[in-house]
Amino acid sequence: MSCDDDERDSCPLPLTQYPEIVLAHGGGGALTQELLDRIVLPAFANPILDAQHDGAVLEFTERRLAFTSDSFVVRPWAFPGGDIGDLAVNGTVNDLLMCGAEPRYLSVALILEEGFAISALQRVVRSLSAAATNAGVSIVTGDTKVVDRGHGDGIYINTTGIGVIADDRSITPTAVRPGDVVILSGDIARH
Repeated sequence: MSCDDDERDSCPLPLTQYPEIVLAHGGGGALTQELLDRIVLPAFANPILDAQHDGAVLEFTERRLAFTSDSFVVRPWAFPGGDIGDLAVNGTVNDLLMCGAEPRYLSVALILEEGFAISALQRVVRSLSAAATNAGVSIVTGDTKVVDRGHGDGIYINTTGIGVIADDRSITPTAVRPGDVVILSGDIARH
């Protein structure tokens, strides 16, 4: 079966025949599943994600958890030294570390613009996966949506992170006291 350009948004062509994201990739149907099966799920494979549930069931002992959420809307999505994928993982992991937590799990929601190149998505997913592996965290759930062409700068990413806080550690801005040692990893007040 083949489709002309006017039918491409609803035509059930295999993913490999789409060089760009189309609205149907975010519709929850066959193209969404193919996008997940061919690009997303293989990159993050782990037993929790492999269950393909609407959420992730996580096991913890009687410990405190750190929980954070962040969104990444950078333009351009690729830049010298990285891209939005590794920025999303590293930024979320950093937020958990700043809470004194050992990062464990991430969710990743991809907001894709119609027309975003499949090859670019593959690059971002590889970056997400590599950064997660490097940080020792598992991407255990997520979501994918597609917005109309011209309404998304190609790709946005939203993440949520969960980490475990060891013992009675309390690393918060309100816990800082005179005489504490502060380690800076960059200029003061630059985010």
